[in-house]
Amino acid sequence: METIRLDGARLRDREEAMELLGQALALPEWWGRNLDALYDCLTDLGRPVRLEVFHRETMVEMPFGRRLLRVLEDAAEEIPWLELETD
Repeated sequence: METIRLDGARLRDREEAMELLGQALALPEWWGRNLDALYDCLTDLGRPVRLEVFHRETMVEMPFGRRLLRVLEDAAEEIPWLELETD
């Protein structure tokens, strides 16, 4: 299983978060860079992935960070090959 560590402090801002997630997950250049597109990409990764998000408390200080965390949690609940761990 591939493990991807993400700094929650860098996932508070939409633009930075989408760029980081696109790179970390090796998403195609044409992906939509929004939360709906991220969810779709997560459900279609086709490989087992474990997302480890550290600095969760900093991430959820911002509204976008809270919404992003919900998308990650929802995808991890839906997809058996996607694991999410936060500190």
